Amino acid sequence: MTKSARDYLLITPCRDEAAHARITLDCVVNQTVRPARWLIVDDGSTDGTSEILAEYAAAHDWITVLPKPNRGARAVGPGVVEAFYFAYDQVDASTYTYVCKQDLDLDLPPRYYETLIEIFEADPRVGTWSGKPYVRDSNGELTPETAGDEMSVGMTKFYRVNCFEQIGGFVREVMWDGIDCHRCRMLGWKAGSTDAEHLRYIHLRPMGSSQQSIWVGRQRHGFGQWFMGTGPVFMAASAVFRMRDKPLIVGGFALFFGYLKAALAGKSRYDDMALRRFLRRYHRLSLIKGKANAVHQIDDEQADIWSP
Repeated sequence: MTKSARDYLLITPCRDEAAHARITLDCVVNQTVRPARWLIVDDGSTDGTSEILAEYAAAHDWITVLPKPNRGARAVGPGVVEAFYFAYDQVDASTYTYVCKQDLDLDLPPRYYETLIEIFEADPRVGTWSGKPYVRDSNGELTPETAGDEMSVGMTKFYRVNCFEQIGGFVREVMWDGIDCHRCRMLGWKAGSTDAEHLRYIHLRPMGSSQQSIWVGRQRHGFGQWFMGTGPVFMAASAVFRMRDKPLIVGGFALFFGYLKAALAGKSRYDDMALRRFLRRYHRLSLIKGKANAVHQIDDEQADIWSP
C-alpha cells in the first residue's frame, strides 16, 4: 500500500463491550479523518460483542475483526498489551504514519483524530498525544477524569510509528501506559494530552475502576507505580493529591496501599535502570517546580538527544 502522511492504524483490544461498542464504532466511522485500517481484537467476548463487530466489519472494508482465543477472564494491563500485539504483529506498521491503541468504551467527537494529527503536524517532536477523558456523573453532568498534561491517556494512545518503534513499544505490565511516555521523553520525544473542544471525549467506563471495583483498580495502579520505579515521597504526594477525586479519600488511600503492599512484598521493578533514574529525576523536579515546569525543562534538555 502507498503510505499517506495522515494514514493511521487503529488497534482496539476488547472483551465483553456490547453495552458500549456501537457508540464507539459509530464514532470512528464518523471521524472526519478515518483510520486507514482498524484492527479490532475480540479477546474472548461472550456477551454479544462478537456479533456487533461482525456487523460493522461487513459494512466497512477497512475494519477487520481478529478473534483471539478466550483466556477465561477479562485481563487489564499485560492482557490488554498482549491483545494489542496480537494485531500489531500481523501488519507492517511502517506502511502507516501513526498507530493508535484505542478502547471500545469511548464516545469520541468527530474531529478527534483530525485534531490529534494537526498537533503532530505542528511539531515533529510530538511522539504520543491524546485528548482528555470525561465521565457522566449521577446527574448526567460531564466531569473530567484525572489525566496529567504530561501523559497521553491509555485509552487512546496515538503515536508516530517511528517513535513507537524507537521506544520499544509497550511493556507487558500494569504501568505500560506510563512507562511509554517516560521513555518517549527520555529519548527527546514529547508526550502529553490536551483538553480542547475537539479532544474531549466521554469514557463510558470509569478509569481505574477495574473489572471488580475502584478499590481494586486503584490498588493495581499503586502496584504499577512501584513496578515503574516511583519513589515513596512522590508516591505519597501523588496519593494525597488523588484523594480529592471520587471516591474521596478512599481512592488516594487505595493507590498508596497498593504501592506499599508491593514494596513490602518485595515485588520486582522495571529492569531498565536508565529509565528509573530518569523517572526519579523528573519526579524530584516535579515536587520542586511543579509538573508543567519539570516537563518543559526536561523537554529542553532532551532536545539534542532526539533523533527520529
